[in-house]
Amino acid sequence: MKRGSTLFLKIAVFLIGTPVLAVCIFGLSRFDPNSLYWQSPELANLQYPVLIGMYAAMIPFFIALYQTLKLLSYIDRNKAFSELSVRALKTIKYCAIIIIILYVVEMPFLYLLTKADDAPGIIIGLVVIFASMVIAVFAAVLQRLLQTAINLKSENDLTV
Repeated sequence: MKRGSTLFLKIAVFLIGTPVLAVCIFGLSRFDPNSLYWQSPELANLQYPVLIGMYAAMIPFFIALYQTLKLLSYIDRNKAFSELSVRALKTIKYCAIIIIILYVVEMPFLYLLTKADDAPGIIIGLVVIFASMVIAVFAAVLQRLLQTAINLKSENDLTV
């Protein structure tokens, strides 16, 4: 793979992480517990579980992005078929599973938080769960394929 392709992918990973980091710093911190929206008794208790869930999901998200950058650097250094790449894929898979679990736990709070006419909160939660499932399955398949290729390569090296 040419270095330009991995550079493009590294830029794409950076562009994915930048808005999420901006939401972490500026967007979620704008949840003002003193605003009129949170003053109703049924919503007052929902603010902190939603915020904790969203911030907790950011940790595995950024770990997965970091592992993706490491995986791309292994490809740049012609170490794509190594145990390091398998470990990076395994970490990405586990991070996606953690995000799925966190959002499944958070979905009842999102449902209670959104009113009947405000379904985007629930839809966004479902999109995050579905996207994380796709990433987890894709990383698991790549991990298995890469491990098989490494095993075949080591068997061929032993016979030669």
